[in-house]
Amino acid sequence: MKKIFILALLTLSVASCRTYEKINYIQDVKPGQSEQIGNLNTIRIQPRDMLSIVVSSRNPELATMFNLPVYSYQAGSEISENGTSMRLLGYTVSDEGTIDFPILGTLKLEGLSRQETADLVKEKIIASQMLKDPIVTVQFINFKVAVTGEVTNPGTYAFSGDRMTVLDALSMARDLTIYGRRDRVFVIREQNGERNIHQLDLRSVDLFKSPAYYLQQNDIVYVEPNHVRAGQSTINENNIKSVSLWVTIGSFLATITTLIVNLTLRR
Repeated sequence: MKKIFILALLTLSVASCRTYEKINYIQDVKPGQSEQIGNLNTIRIQPRDMLSIVVSSRNPELATMFNLPVYSYQAGSEISENGTSMRLLGYTVSDEGTIDFPILGTLKLEGLSRQETADLVKEKIIASQMLKDPIVTVQFINFKVAVTGEVTNPGTYAFSGDRMTVLDALSMARDLTIYGRRDRVFVIREQNGERNIHQLDLRSVDLFKSPAYYLQQNDIVYVEPNHVRAGQSTINENNIKSVSLWVTIGSFLATITTLIVNLTLRR
């Protein structure tokens, strides 16, 4: 019986290791070892992006002519004194990658980062000699990614920074469910008239080397379900937990029975 007990423990240990290999992220990372950061992609402006570009100065009256007007709108469930809130109009980048900017006219922004756009606008304003000390702030209004598949809270998520990683997006979606495959996470990206699909393995440190680790606007992150979830598609949701439990118990009892039979036959 002692041998049987030891063999049972070994069986459970092996099963536990296999579960670890399927679930844990970045398993092959070496603590304390530094790596050169690659694919550090800054978000670039694309056609149909929406931008907020605000010019400020020590002379607010002069800065006003370089800004779009602010309009009021119904706040809905938001609380305000008069039932309305204020919203700044944004610029929509044309299919040619340009915007029409007050006073300055047409500006080519496609391919530029936020900072490069701010520098360009500032340079143009100073060159016009209409404002000596402009401060230009640029933000993406419509930066969003969709996260779907086997995640806890699928949906579309907005982001206001310069960089967003696939791990950021999954965190916003409250991580993968236990049924999500860590080795089959896909990023679907439309860029330059093409649709590209990148496969990521969250269990490997190679994740950081993928061109899809840093997300672009309008990317779709899809987490593929494992075979257990796929098999459950035909089972009533109320029976999923009980079926999984009995399958696990049956598998364990079958293993123990096989071990007992083998030991008995050797005697």
